[in-house]
Amino acid sequence: MMYIHYCPACHKIHMLNGHKQFCPRCEGQLAELKVDYMTYTAMDASERAELAQHCSHPEELGKISTTYRMIKYSKWYKEMQQSLNNNSTDNRS
Repeated sequence: MMYIHYCPACHKIHMLNGHKQFCPRCEGQLAELKVDYMTYTAMDASERAELAQHCSHPEELGKISTTYRMIKYSKWYKEMQQSLNNNSTDNRS
C-alpha cells in the first residue's frame, strides 16, 4: 500500500509503499500523515502546497501525522532491533 510521508529535514512530501521511517532523499526521520493515498492524488496543486505548508509547522504536523501502531510487529523493525542488539553485544567485548 502507498502512504503519504513528510520529511521535516528536507521539507518534502513522499508517497512511499509501506510504513517507512527514514527519508529516501536525506535519510532523516519521516512523519507518516493521516492523509490517505487516494485523497492526496485527488488534490490539486494548490491543495498539495497548502498541505506542505501545514507540514512545515511542527504543531500542525503533530495534528496531521499518525503513528503506525503495528510497527513493532513488522519484519524490518524486528530485524533492525535484532541488529541493534547484536551491535550492542559486539561492543561489550
